[in-house]
Amino acid sequence: MTDTTHGIPLLRRAAAEHRRVLLALGLVFAANVLVYAVFVYPLSQQVANVEQRDEAAVRALGDARLEHARASGTLNGKAQASTELATFYNEVLPRDLAGARRLTFLRLAQLARDTNLRYERASYEPETEDGSTLTRLQIEMVLLGAYADVRDFMYRLETSPEFVVIDNVQLDEDSTGGLLVVTLDLSTYFTSGVP
Repeated sequence: MTDTTHGIPLLRRAAAEHRRVLLALGLVFAANVLVYAVFVYPLSQQVANVEQRDEAAVRALGDARLEHARASGTLNGKAQASTELATFYNEVLPRDLAGARRLTFLRLAQLARDTNLRYERASYEPETEDGSTLTRLQIEMVLLGAYADVRDFMYRLETSPEFVVIDNVQLDEDSTGGLLVVTLDLSTYFTSGVP
């Protein structure tokens, strides 16, 4: 009689009786392993590579869109700057020396009078730089008055719509000792027909 506690003879008997079925199952299993190794695994690697390339392409597209937005912003900013520069040349700056002198001479004298300063003297000298489309009108102006009036004059000058730049301020005391002598170095610019 056979040992049935471990089931070995029973297993041999079942294998012998179902040998064809087991052989068919073994062949199907081997075919599955072979198909997986030859087709499925390489295709899964290709799919993974395609997904990585898709992710890389999405990142590259995002970078390209960002770069395009920056370039568009630069282009728009340049166009806006050109427009503003043309407006500055055409509407803010005087067109010639006579216009620049008229703008500064009358306006500065009136501003000195409005702020209780005595207008002593002024000198004007145009200065042209090579290669520049602008000419600088240098102005030296001497005023006499109290400190608070000088401060008020400078505030009004800086906030006025005229384009006048304060280059230098020199304060001295008057010989009588009560008032200040203010020497201002100012500049304005003018152009003839630029943009």
